[in-house]
Amino acid sequence: MEFPNLFSPIKINKLEIKNRIVMTAMHLGYTPEGFVTDRLVEFYTTRAKGGAGLIIVGGCPIDDISSMTGMINIDDDKFIPGLKKLTKAVKSEGSRIAAQLYQAGRYVHSGAIGGRKAISASAVRSKFTGETPKALELDEIQTVQNRFAEAAVRAMESGFDAVEILGSAGYLISQFLSPITNIRKDLYGGSLENRMRFGIETAFKVRNAVGRDYPVIIRLAGNDFMEGGNTNNEARLFASELEKAGIDLFDITGGWHETRVPQLTMAVPHGAYVYLAQGIKSAVSVPVLSSNRINDPFTGEQILRNGSADLVTMARGLIADPELPNKAMAGKSNIIYRCIGCNQGCFDMVFTGNPVTCTVNPATGIEKETTMSPSLKRKKVLVIGGGPAGMKAACTAAQRGHHVTLAESTDRLGGQLLLNRFIPGRSEMVTAGDDLINNLKFLKVEVLLNKKIDAAFVKEFSPDAVVLATGALPIFPGINGLDDEKVITAWDLLSGKGKLGKRVVIIGGNAVGLETALYAANIGTITPDTLHFLAVHKAETWDVMEALINKGLKEVTVVEMLAKYGRDIGPSTRWIILDELKRLGVRVAAGVKAVAVAKEGLEIEKDGRCEIIGADSIVIAAGASPDNSLEEQLRGLAKEIHVIGDAAGPRKALDAIREGFLAGLKI
Repeated sequence: MEFPNLFSPIKINKLEIKNRIVMTAMHLGYTPEGFVTDRLVEFYTTRAKGGAGLIIVGGCPIDDISSMTGMINIDDDKFIPGLKKLTKAVKSEGSRIAAQLYQAGRYVHSGAIGGRKAISASAVRSKFTGETPKALELDEIQTVQNRFAEAAVRAMESGFDAVEILGSAGYLISQFLSPITNIRKDLYGGSLENRMRFGIETAFKVRNAVGRDYPVIIRLAGNDFMEGGNTNNEARLFASELEKAGIDLFDITGGWHETRVPQLTMAVPHGAYVYLAQGIKSAVSVPVLSSNRINDPFTGEQILRNGSADLVTMARGLIADPELPNKAMAGKSNIIYRCIGCNQGCFDMVFTGNPVTCTVNPATGIEKETTMSPSLKRKKVLVIGGGPAGMKAACTAAQRGHHVTLAESTDRLGGQLLLNRFIPGRSEMVTAGDDLINNLKFLKVEVLLNKKIDAAFVKEFSPDAVVLATGALPIFPGINGLDDEKVITAWDLLSGKGKLGKRVVIIGGNAVGLETALYAANIGTITPDTLHFLAVHKAETWDVMEALINKGLKEVTVVEMLAKYGRDIGPSTRWIILDELKRLGVRVAAGVKAVAVAKEGLEIEKDGRCEIIGADSIVIAAGASPDNSLEEQLRGLAKEIHVIGDAAGPRKALDAIREGFLAGLKI
């Protein structure tokens, strides 16, 4: 497929960008001291080589009261030499580059700024930090606005092609705009006109500082998704006034960091927030950039063809595959590694203070150390196991020139990724497997399905290297009655084997257990297509439709021995899963020990007392143990043996794919 709209040039003010693909700013954690590092340069240069039209880096703190560890500072001239190195490298590869000007307001922890209070429009406690900021005085407002302008000039001097003012996600400009966080009584508070003043004046000062012809972008929330906050109606009015103040491009995203509406996980449909960009586009005459969950060229092309926006963000799509634009332009869209919205390598890392990586692209952030150099000697490689670890090892080894055969004992590749097919909000995990399969085909890896591998086969095959990626087996709890016909493993259930009775009890409150609960609780709810049909034709009242969305046929209880459940789910996703379980009426019993399967259901013990939870079906989701029994038999049958993924120990997809990648590099 061709992408004529996606790969057409566009002008932002006087700046021409070669295509409509934008990598927007995101926290990476590659600059611990605020100075540009070789790691950061390599990361962005790789994306420029891959064909991105515009790369926006940041956030770049404009002052010392908004800086956080790992950000790209632009608040002092001492940072300019490093910034020049970055801009020169990116532009030498044909991309344009902009700096995002960052002031977080009340989203900054006092511990990150030497114990000082964060600043905001008003002294309204932040749910994000748990702290109350200092309300800016009138003269302090002018100072902060001037810091934006000074940082913009510094960006020009550093070689950036444009600047972006950060006015979204609940940061300082959002805090002035929102009636939730702005309770001022002066000319910066009260009416919408007054609440817009801070952002408009900031844009005006930045415009005056950089001159008429230098592109100025602003990133706005198309809807705060906060109760009592701004909607797209207010955002449109704000955008209209900002255009008059000199804004050349509007970068439109979703809600605040505090919102309970998911923004970036795989639970969010692709292009779900394009309608927000459409709203802003109706109010301005300059180009509009649409953001959030646009991870592939097909979605991007459709948005542009429809006229919903003028450019599209593929930020995390370009983390997942830096070559996304080049592959699409060359007619190789089928081998793009797509972002799956799992958040394991990006947002979960940010929340835990670690540098960003990526589940589907283990080279993220270590591009220089993991250059895909051809092997000096072509080896015969046997990969045993067709899950994500094995497939990634096979792809990587084949890319380096080895002759690779992959053997899988079942009739399908994908391993545990396939268990996500029917779990609401998790089905995109299967995409990671599909992309690996497409790359195996492209790289001409020999794939053997329904192949049971033993030592005799390996000896006859005579490989130079073996990668053992045989996965794991479910663990069964040490309780009586597991041979009862109402007992089934979560893996079998999610593989489409067996069926559930009305009352379902799941043993295990880990990720698999809770996701299985989502699957079970959704049985009997109406599909999105049915909801759309009923709504369009006004066939049912909203109360009835809401009930049909929120209540299925099963009564689901999860039993977890520990006091906290879902501990192995990343922080950016766990709250969403817990909200969904609550919405669907799933009961989670924590601190409860499963004792035995009884005729009436499951016998449990809590606080020294035993009772029965009635159940027609009992699902085992008690964890997994490595399936590596073949390892010892292979000793001496190959010069190299690499045990990876769940065969080495229970892993997340991120860890399994990384181990496959590293094994492929070692061979």
